[in-house]
Amino acid sequence: MEKKFSSKIGFILTAVGSAVGMANIWGFPYKFQEGGLVFLLFYLAFVILFSYVGLSSEFAAGRMSPKGSLGSYEIAFESAGKSKKIARILGYIPLFALFLIAIGYSVIVAYVSKAFIDSLNGQLFTMPAEEWFNSFSSKNYGVVIYHIVIIILTILTCIGGAKTIEKSNKIMMPTFFVLFLILVIRILFLDGSIEGYKFMFRFDPSKINLDTIISAMGQAFFSLSLTGAAMVTVGSYTNDDVDLMNSSKQTGLYDTIAAILASCVMIPALSVFGMEQVGGPGLLFISLPTILQNIFFGRIFSIILYLAVIFAGISSLQNMFEPVVASLTGRFDKLSRNLALLIIGLVTIAISLNMETIDQVGHYMDIVSIYIMSIGASIGSITWFYILKKDKLLAEINKSSKKTYGDRWYKIGKYVYVPIAVVLTLIALIFKISF
Repeated sequence: MEKKFSSKIGFILTAVGSAVGMANIWGFPYKFQEGGLVFLLFYLAFVILFSYVGLSSEFAAGRMSPKGSLGSYEIAFESAGKSKKIARILGYIPLFALFLIAIGYSVIVAYVSKAFIDSLNGQLFTMPAEEWFNSFSSKNYGVVIYHIVIIILTILTCIGGAKTIEKSNKIMMPTFFVLFLILVIRILFLDGSIEGYKFMFRFDPSKINLDTIISAMGQAFFSLSLTGAAMVTVGSYTNDDVDLMNSSKQTGLYDTIAAILASCVMIPALSVFGMEQVGGPGLLFISLPTILQNIFFGRIFSIILYLAVIFAGISSLQNMFEPVVASLTGRFDKLSRNLALLIIGLVTIAISLNMETIDQVGHYMDIVSIYIMSIGASIGSITWFYILKKDKLLAEINKSSKKTYGDRWYKIGKYVYVPIAVVLTLIALIFKISF
């Protein structure tokens, strides 16, 4: 079986699935309500830039290689006459970061799964939201069954490679958008929601500052999964007749729509109930359940919310597992795909089950995202624009493209995009900021 997506829409939806995750659902709304229209405008500018040169270059680097992201690094270094051994060492860093993120991310998706089941059986509505959340997030092994089920589902959707990943995302991603649109409509009809929208889209000149710019920059960069491995692997499964630039723009567009939809649920709802602006787990597992407990048909909308977030979570986990599987099976010919998936799944469960409390997983995710993922992202950007031969990268970008891209595109990537990636890494390392 050839490891390729069967259609352009399958490729785009998989890329969107990789991009849409908790960063959209609880990260973006918090930053949006902090910075208002100023944050949104900077964010849109960076999404356009990163989609134009960042996503397209990662897709192109991936399509060059049939051996996953590791193969892409090897091709890049070979094109410059440099050591494949160094390429492998550097290429393993983004992969390692993705795998480590998957370990912590699986805990969060397990929380979401419990919220979904407790919405179905009504348990979430029998006690205050904070008490409900603490009942499982503050103790070891509080969501074991949900945790195991999520890992199994992720493995099953990855087992056929591009084929099953594409099929699952063709279901999960459209469903995610429809479910969140239903929630937006429901929140819109709450008394006082308009004030929340006004607050969200307010223009506050005092927010035109370096903090807002860095916040928007980091949110846009990591929301698009520019990790040096995830989108590279998605690109490796696409066909030569796909216009990578057009696909990059569409991915950036849908990822932004997902983030704005989430904000149109979260921010007005908080405003209606006069609740404190929060981000992270507190927003998804305390503030929103409290709101849902106090609105008509709240239980139904709670089911809708957490089902949508489960889909986003599994699609993101797919694209954390798959780069590791693709690179390992491409690197070690005797390692079967199913065995690689099984090993990754078992290791993920073995480690993540032992850090199911919110304090443990929060601290762990901060360490991984600050010290490893940000470095991996810089390694990828530098490799594509400073190691990989210019002609080779441009040839891949222009393959099946409706427009020809040349020096201008390349210079923006080399002298704007790469420095931004490096600056974000340095900011994360020096100031201990997790984007």
